Amino acid sequence: MAVRQIGHPSAFIVIAATTIAMMFGAAAPSPLYPVYQELWGFSSFTLTVIFAVYVLALLAGLLTVGSLSDHVGRRPVLLGGLAVLTASMAMFAFADGVPMLIAARVLQGLAAGAITGTLSAALVDLQPSPRAGSIASSASPPAGLALGAVGAGILVQYAPMPRELVFLVLIAAFIVAIVLIFFIPETSPRTGFTSRAHLWKVVRPNAGLPPAVRGVFLASVPAMFATWSLGGLYLSLGSSITARILGIENHMGAGLIIGSFFGSGAIGSMAASGWSAHRKLAIGLSTLGSGLVLSLVGTISANIPTYVVGSMVAGFGFGATFVGVVATLIAVTAPASRGQVFSTLFIVSYTGFSVPAVVAGFAVIHVGLRPTAIGYSAFVLALVIVAAIVALWRARTDRGAAPGAAADGTDLVTAAADTAGTSR
Repeated sequence: MAVRQIGHPSAFIVIAATTIAMMFGAAAPSPLYPVYQELWGFSSFTLTVIFAVYVLALLAGLLTVGSLSDHVGRRPVLLGGLAVLTASMAMFAFADGVPMLIAARVLQGLAAGAITGTLSAALVDLQPSPRAGSIASSASPPAGLALGAVGAGILVQYAPMPRELVFLVLIAAFIVAIVLIFFIPETSPRTGFTSRAHLWKVVRPNAGLPPAVRGVFLASVPAMFATWSLGGLYLSLGSSITARILGIENHMGAGLIIGSFFGSGAIGSMAASGWSAHRKLAIGLSTLGSGLVLSLVGTISANIPTYVVGSMVAGFGFGATFVGVVATLIAVTAPASRGQVFSTLFIVSYTGFSVPAVVAGFAVIHVGLRPTAIGYSAFVLALVIVAAIVALWRARTDRGAAPGAAADGTDLVTAAADTAGTSR
């Protein structure tokens, strides 16, 4: 008997909720890092390594099987990845030291890498309106990170089993997602592989892009790196900054501050959905830079309100900037290549997410937390300036080359689908 499938609008909600749950899990350990440090006595460098191995494993997954769903279908990749994510949550729940914590983070990263591009591609495939896919694929990650930081902080501070409960909740959420994904329609043609050589070409590490996408993608790299580098600071050293610089020992308080950045990012993503691509970048980068300056002042003066307001303003810029990048890429990407392109997008983003954080963890050992936080913020501010210069150059070039072009890149999704190409 054939399985009755749910409609596209409901399937779209399932995929968006699954994306949020995955990112909830990515942020959940952050409020727990001080607990782990106190329990097992490791350094800030080890803390950032625990954070970064997740990202490195995620990159490995993206580079190898990130575009697999373009060939075997979205649903099989999602089901397999979610099963592995569930196993990683069980490892977190029963971790008894740094080695098991690192192993759980690696497994989580591999699973997330396998399905990150697939989730984003499925959101576009199932979108009920031209803008819905770009909004959801850019708003869901920061929303999930915000909920993960806040939810974990509340459970760690006030619930029983503070080190285990959040991961048990996530196990239940992923099991529900697995069941629901059995009923979503398959949106990617299962073209399979013509030969072993074709299979190897697909799964071998490859961050290449279709020719039609390369120019737009490369011009967007500074904005990607600026946004996610700041996100890496909040998720790796954010709890340490709130405790040791701002003096907030309450885990829920730390989670709320981290969540304020990513929650504001989700708001920025949704607010920018109707803007032109150039306006998204102009407002996004300006608020990102302004928020950085405020949070930098808050860090230097140990002023909690200034730091929180700066985090929220910067978070809004994070969301507005990233939604502009996503919408622009959707507009020039054929459906058959979406998995690969979104994988490459997140490869660049998560490189910015992880590498500066590890360098910061090393710096904390030698110069201290406050100077490291100040230097990190200055580094990201420099990236924002570079991204703004590139965005201004692109805006002038686009006006000169195509004065009648559509204002919003998401309006061109249908045209991109009509000119579908092939992935690896």
